[in-house]
Amino acid sequence: MFRYFIYLAYDGTNYHGWQMQPNGVSVQETLVKALVTFLRDDAIGVTGAGRTDAGVHARLMVAHFDLERMADPDLMADKLNRILPPDISVYKVRRVRQDAHARFDATYRTYKYYVTTRKDPFNRMYVWRIFQRLDFGRMNEAARTLLEYTDFTSFSKLHTDVKTNNCRIMQAVWEQTGEDEWVFTIQADRFLRNMVRAIVGTLVEVGRGKLSVEGFRQIIEKKDRCSAGTSAPGNALFLVDIGYPDDLFVDCP
Repeated sequence: MFRYFIYLAYDGTNYHGWQMQPNGVSVQETLVKALVTFLRDDAIGVTGAGRTDAGVHARLMVAHFDLERMADPDLMADKLNRILPPDISVYKVRRVRQDAHARFDATYRTYKYYVTTRKDPFNRMYVWRIFQRLDFGRMNEAARTLLEYTDFTSFSKLHTDVKTNNCRIMQAVWEQTGEDEWVFTIQADRFLRNMVRAIVGTLVEVGRGKLSVEGFRQIIEKKDRCSAGTSAPGNALFLVDIGYPDDLFVDCP
């Protein structure tokens, strides 16, 4: 067997998230169907580096799949792009070690979340419009406290099947990208279900003056999802990067 990593991007608007769902079309299902069509192998399976919720986008997602024979990575990328719908694009396919795993070998993931306080008909599908000014200085002060903790139960979807709610956050910062536009960048070794959207929703409460920085810290320490804010909308969230050790890749087929 030969294992390959596939690097892809997708607009999540029309999908029920990355993972296959019994009652809706997912990105994973669409990718598998394209691989089956191209490779003529009904046994093809795809394992993603993680899962994104319904409506969430990825500028970069990584997944792995196995083939019984070696294939031309460049040819695969080209053929898959011809089969896949316009809202899913394959950047590249790379051969990796047989024991490489798209999810478990990832060293970090990076998400970006976009907000604006200005009405704009051209970006309404990809930003969260907030109808008041926010104190991003206080929001950044609160965001920095995330780096001091590892247990993020307060920002995790309830009743998930994960064994631990511990994550190591490496970066969490708001930056201004336009006159009325801001982006929140967060990087960690792993993320819990709904974690980024819950953090953003709670940080916005800080920016609105409804929650203090110390109150944000207390929410983390309570380890209670009900104490945190409402999750931010999914349409403004993008998975943008995933890192892997160099020794996973087989440069010469």
